[in-house]
Amino acid sequence: MVPTAGRKVPPVDLGDGTALLTDRYELTMLQAALRSGTADRRAVFEVFARSLPAGRRYGVIAGTGRLLDAIERFRFDSAELDYLTSNGIVDEPTAQWLEKYRFTGNVWGYAEGDCYFPESPILVVEGTFAEAVLLETLALSILNHDCAIASAASRMVQAAQDRPIIEMGSRRAHERAAVASARAAYIAGFATTSNLEAGRLYGVPTAGTSAHSFTLLHDSERHAFEAQLAAMGESTTLLVDTYDVERAVRTAVELAGPSLGAVRIDSGDLGLMARRVRDQLDSLGAHGTRIVVTGDLDEFGIAALAAAPVNGYGVGTSLVTGSGAPTASLVYKLVARSDAPEDDAPMRPVAKRSTGKPSRGGRKTAVRRIDGHGTAFAETVTTGEPTPGPRDRVLQVPLVRDGEIIGRESLLDARERHAQAIAELPPTATQLSKGEPAVPTEFVNGGPRR
Repeated sequence: MVPTAGRKVPPVDLGDGTALLTDRYELTMLQAALRSGTADRRAVFEVFARSLPAGRRYGVIAGTGRLLDAIERFRFDSAELDYLTSNGIVDEPTAQWLEKYRFTGNVWGYAEGDCYFPESPILVVEGTFAEAVLLETLALSILNHDCAIASAASRMVQAAQDRPIIEMGSRRAHERAAVASARAAYIAGFATTSNLEAGRLYGVPTAGTSAHSFTLLHDSERHAFEAQLAAMGESTTLLVDTYDVERAVRTAVELAGPSLGAVRIDSGDLGLMARRVRDQLDSLGAHGTRIVVTGDLDEFGIAALAAAPVNGYGVGTSLVTGSGAPTASLVYKLVARSDAPEDDAPMRPVAKRSTGKPSRGGRKTAVRRIDGHGTAFAETVTTGEPTPGPRDRVLQVPLVRDGEIIGRESLLDARERHAQAIAELPPTATQLSKGEPAVPTEFVNGGPRR
């Protein structure tokens, strides 16, 4: 019902909990499993992608740190339980079980910033069926978004060839997704973000100067530049395409001197404009003034500017939408379960055989095979104990042990790991043309786990 005029509507309390960031069918399965006596069976779920988005050669792991925080806050308080019971979503025995819910199982996963390929077991969740199934929607919503953003961002960073990129997509995304996007982009190599909440929460460096509205506010472009220089100093970046670019550049250097930090171009033929502006800046003695370009850029637009005298890029819409692939298409599938709740009960592999959506049974471990030149040539996934060679990397690391978060790390660690992971991929990985995954996935049926 739409509130009538004059009726006060209280703000929605978003709270800090994460338990209801889930689909109803998770609780339907829980209630049914409690009824059937199967809720306490040991179970292993895995997160993986059956394929990469069309044209992509690799994917990037991001969102792990956010997921660990969300698991820690996955609790059902009285208000949430009242909502569930009063709306007939769960019965009273299920509500009593949820009131005491704490994830007590184990989680392993690819470390944040690493790369992944089709069928890579990027997250393994082990616990009772009841406690593990409840994490499905939460894990997928975080990882599907953040991996998609980081994967797109990584392609842009590679296309930029060491030129810095500013993340500036906040106005093109949900307000919370904008924060997560800035975090994921930084892991993948973006230099800064315009989003201040990402700076506050995660320490992502922030940057930003002015929009065209600031120029239009003033009586002239000269007055606008004078005001910005007075407030920010000569190292600031002046936006020069509100009116006439050539005149704006001349005015900018006249006011700031040859030590003007940068100019930004946001429209037109960016390559052509950058060359003209560079020539003009040099003729005015502003040899050190940088040129930043923005305006609906993606990895292809950035690559097209490789030969242009551009010093940096700003990317918004394409970044926060995954540059055409807004989800990583990850799934969360049960791959093994026991017939009894005891920890030492034998686990049996299970798999679905649906047409077009099959899964592989058995808990898996992944190893990235590295040749003598330090280049990855295969991703070996096995249902047994891994047997890595002297140069190989075991990809899964412990994230949660007996319900305790143990896998937290700094964003800088994830950022550095991504740079290292990209460096070990074959050269074809960074090509923007369509092609197969840069590293093939091979499956090995192993013996029983110890």
